[in-house]
Amino acid sequence: MLKIGVFSKLSRISIRMLRHYDEIGLLEPKTIACDSGYRYYNEAQLPIAERITSLKQMGFSLAVIKEIIENFDNPETFAQLLAVKRAEVMEDAEDIRRRLVLLETTIAKLRKDESIMTYSVSLKEMPERYVASVRQIIPAYDQEGILWHTLMAETAPLQIQDTEPCYTLAIFHDGEHKETDVDVEVQKSVKGTYPNTEHVVFKTVPPVLIASATYQGSYEKISEVNEAVANWVRDNDYEFNGLSFSIYHISPHETSDSTQWVTEVCYPVKKK
Repeated sequence: MLKIGVFSKLSRISIRMLRHYDEIGLLEPKTIACDSGYRYYNEAQLPIAERITSLKQMGFSLAVIKEIIENFDNPETFAQLLAVKRAEVMEDAEDIRRRLVLLETTIAKLRKDESIMTYSVSLKEMPERYVASVRQIIPAYDQEGILWHTLMAETAPLQIQDTEPCYTLAIFHDGEHKETDVDVEVQKSVKGTYPNTEHVVFKTVPPVLIASATYQGSYEKISEVNEAVANWVRDNDYEFNGLSFSIYHISPHETSDSTQWVTEVCYPVKKK
């Protein structure tokens, strides 16, 4: 028999942790002396202790480790538990990979003295427009293409004519950022008048005063552009006055090359 101190050295598990394992029924002493309360283990428990340590290093919780130890002689159950943990670890690894990419990109910007991007913000009035519009709840912002597909499919038989310039834009009706189930409306300015279809509504949109900034590149830059507009609004004694929208001057419809996309981020404003 091995005293707890000796077992601790051989298993490389602290006495405190061995006592905790005993309390939760994960690794109980082989016997406890009635007179002294000393815990005794035997050599046959060393492989179990090693198994527990290995499973902890894999990221399993003690509760799951207890289940694995109890089912260790059942290869199918053990394999299933390992497969679930493998999927979790792979998901965590992907999250870490994305964080590393973001860190490396930021470091590269700092080295090039580009840590603070500058965007030109302008104040202008969007004119009154007659538009074809589709508004729906979509799963996420990057699913906006669903709305454009609906608009183009349902208006194709109408042979609508675009205005010059033609404003194609998306309005975000939630008034806040949401992770899922977002309320988005897409609009395309057109000439003439047309009957509504199942999902497309034709309407006149009133003029609106906006602060806007135009940038080229992927939509991942939107936070930097939002910051530039917010600073301009603050510094020029304006305040936000309505729902934001984005005008797509060059969109994924024209090119799949995200470096060529040109987007104008717009916020309705009014003087304080």
